[in-house]
This record gives sequence, structure tokens and C-alpha cells, in this order.
Amino acid sequence: MKLVTYSNNGKEQLALLHNDYLYPTNELHASLPTTLLEMLQDWDRYADIARNAEEALRSGKISIPQPTPYQQATILAPLPRPVSCRDGYAFRQHVAAARRNRKVDMIPEFDQYPIFYFTNHLAVQGPGAVHCMPDHFNKLDFELEAAIITSKKGKNIKAEHADDYIAGYMIMNDMSARTLQMEEMLLNLGPAKGKDFSTVIGPMLVTPDELEAYKTAPKQGHTGNNFQLKMTCKVNGIQVSEGNMGDMDWTFAEIIERCAYGVEVHPGEVIGSGTVGTGCFLELNGTGLLHDANYRPQWLQPNDVVEMTIDGLGTLTNTIVAEQTDWSLLSIKKK
Repeated sequence: MKLVTYSNNGKEQLALLHNDYLYPTNELHASLPTTLLEMLQDWDRYADIARNAEEALRSGKISIPQPTPYQQATILAPLPRPVSCRDGYAFRQHVAAARRNRKVDMIPEFDQYPIFYFTNHLAVQGPGAVHCMPDHFNKLDFELEAAIITSKKGKNIKAEHADDYIAGYMIMNDMSARTLQMEEMLLNLGPAKGKDFSTVIGPMLVTPDELEAYKTAPKQGHTGNNFQLKMTCKVNGIQVSEGNMGDMDWTFAEIIERCAYGVEVHPGEVIGSGTVGTGCFLELNGTGLLHDANYRPQWLQPNDVVEMTIDGLGTLTNTIVAEQTDWSLLSIKKK
């Protein structure tokens, strides 16, 4: 299934995406809830009902008189108010390149265990405008990632069982204000203000069964599902990044295992993969300067359009918008 949340007369509405039309879940079956968060509270039961309704829709056994065209809808994040939002660090290629560009050795701990940080789950958004303050534009960056949403509660979940806790997959853009990020992380705490203004997810949640044809083996020595899904990012129509979800070293199952150690994971938590190799300007600029001293670094600017595409997961589009203010945290630092 491809599940989309859109604005229906100003209210959050969950829908099934079929042939470029949105079919409200509660119109497909009276017992289905109208939001994804409600559906996740009893995911196995509701997902079965929704799959049966989707099959009935495809076979013509049921019909909705006036479904909403996907292209005409105001698409929200699949889960506009997640319970939490973590971001992982799963792609060795990205980590190694970023460290090489800083002229430091690859950190051996990367290969020992997956890590994550918590970001602001109240600043999660979907397609559309990303509003940025002046300091955000001091090296404003995208980060091309995949993400999952958890489907049930669990604690001390082993990696070999963790894929059962995934409701589906989606695209994530972990927006980053690099100057703020690097400044505060000198104090070995964070990231915070460099990240907390926007995390973009969407445009849809795709259930694992939709991706069976893309399934591939995890990296040697790792456990969990993996998928060969091409990942690209365009800025103003020009492709700047390309990677593959199949290059994840740490699987989502292994990241969930670490997340759930000694603590309960709940339905409706968002977990990102971390940045794919070449998946941000920070890495691309560093690599460019490493090979050419005259390389001109690129950062996101006001009115830039960022388009992220992952095979099977759609295209996530955002426009960068500058807030009309001169308020700056960087300007009030103590001397």
C-alpha cells in the first residue's frame, strides 16, 4: 500500500494512493481511521482491512465516486505528528568521505554499532515550503535519506525480528544549517539548532510488501531487510546527488535493535537512515575542494527547489523560503 496524508478541508486525512488518486481510508472501509497515527495503534488489524479494501478497489468491487487527484491535493507529511524522530548513521560511504575530506581517519566505531540522534519531532513537515531564518542560510544543506515509521510497541527487540516493527518506508530530508551545527558541536553536545527547524518526510508511506521486488541481501555480517532503491536529489532541476538505499551498511532492523535496548519503542516513531553517500552539499563540497582548490562550494539559497526521489517511494519536493527578519543567534554570541 501507498498511504498519503493530505489536507481535507483543513483537516488531516489519510488516504490510499491508487492510479494517481487519493481514496480516503474511512470511505474505503467504515472501520478504518482517518489518520495514520490512529491506524498505527492497531496496525496489523487495520493494515489487513486496508489491503483488502485496496484489492476490492482494484477489482472494481468497490468504488469512490469522487476521489481526489493526487496532483491537486495539499500533501502533508505521512505522519504529521510523529511520537518521536530519530536519525541514524547507516551509510559508511558518507561517513568515510566526510572524514576523509576533513583529513581525519575513518572512525572504527562506525563498524561496531549503529548510532542515532533525536531531532525535533514537532518540526517534522511534508512537501512544500521550508521556512528558514537568516542563520540557517549560513551553509544551508539538504540530506538525502530514507526513513521508516514504527508500527507497534516493543522493548529489547532483536535485529532478526525488528523488520516486523516497520509499517513502511519513505523519503527523508534531514535539513541542516551547517554553521550552527558545527559551532554547537564543538561543545560535544548536539546537533540541536543546526537541525531542529525542519525535518521533511514523505510524500507517502510505502508498506514493505510494495518493495519485495527490490529486496536485496544486507551487507556481510549484518541482519535485516535491505532494498536496491536508487536515490537522487535535484536542486533547481539539476541533479546534485545519487546513491542507493541498498548501500546501507547498518540496516533499519539493526538501528531499531539499538533504539529499543532497555526502552520501549512505540507505534508512530520516525527513524531515518542517515545520509546516503554524496547525499549532501557538505560532503560534495569537501570532495570538490579536496580535488580542486578552485572548486566553488554550493549551499541552498532562498527560493531553491529541492526534489528528492527514491525508487518506489515517490518524489519529495520542497521550496526554500527566507523568513523576513534579521534576527540572528550568531550575532549575539558572547565574546
